[in-house]
Amino acid sequence: MKTTQFGLLLGAIFGFALVSQGFGEMLIVALVAAIGWVITSVLSGDLDIGELLDRSSRSGSRPPK
Repeated sequence: MKTTQFGLLLGAIFGFALVSQGFGEMLIVALVAAIGWVITSVLSGDLDIGELLDRSSRSGSRPPK
């Protein structure tokens, strides 16, 4: 599935959730979709959690200018 097709499908799902349930429920659907994306990205090797944690720890320990 191409990225644009995936985005269209995800937008349709979010739109359906918004229309049928409301804004709060749509945000829950978006959060679950983001968690699913992170999990599949880690499992497929596209996202390295160690690298992200290293970046966040380095950015928090910068000395003030």
